[in-house]
Amino acid sequence: MLEEAVVSAAAAVGLAAYAVRGKSSRLLAPSVWHGDRKHPALALTFDDGPSESTPALLKLLAEHNVRATFFMCGHNVRRLKEIARDVAAAGHEIGNHSDSHPAFYFKSPQFIDRELTRAQESICQITQVTPRLFRAPYGVRWPGLGRAQSRLDLTGVMWTTLGRDWKWPASRISKLLLSKAVNGAIFCLHDGRELQAAPDIRATLEAVSLALPVLKERFSFETVSQLLASKETRR
Repeated sequence: MLEEAVVSAAAAVGLAAYAVRGKSSRLLAPSVWHGDRKHPALALTFDDGPSESTPALLKLLAEHNVRATFFMCGHNVRRLKEIARDVAAAGHEIGNHSDSHPAFYFKSPQFIDRELTRAQESICQITQVTPRLFRAPYGVRWPGLGRAQSRLDLTGVMWTTLGRDWKWPASRISKLLLSKAVNGAIFCLHDGRELQAAPDIRATLEAVSLALPVLKERFSFETVSQLLASKETRR
């Protein structure tokens, strides 16, 4: 009897952990984590921006003629309005990454809704772009998120590979990207560090610079919406 209770408790904990953090989980909020596995295309995504370091990334992407998806924090958009507009003007896709980058653990549905709504309003007003994609800070889904996404018409986006570019050196990040590059992959990197001003993203920039020439030999680069659209049209 005790063993059965322990097994049941462990299973419940495992299911809860999967629901909250599992990249393929749709239990608490609809989300996607890859595109068409038969289509040789990748999506580069960057979280936590805009930051003072974003222009250097925009320059690098322009040099390689690559469009990416930027999941922006409303706080940072209000702080760096012109840089946020520059991202849109360069033809990149903009997604919602909450307003203040909180982890949603144990937050109320009202709190979660306010975070998504304020970010959505700031991005729309400042960039003239209405996001259709949302990425949860730290990848944490929680009760109430699904309703907020539905109300704002946002599709949740996780990732195929997390670059860990906030703590790894460029060589290790680029090797990870190259080793995990498969059709339809969504790579998660960062052009900011939560709400930090003037973050050091040199490792990210160098890793992208190292990986792009190699990846371009095998894959095209698309925004997340393009990647998902090609997945739908090929069904």
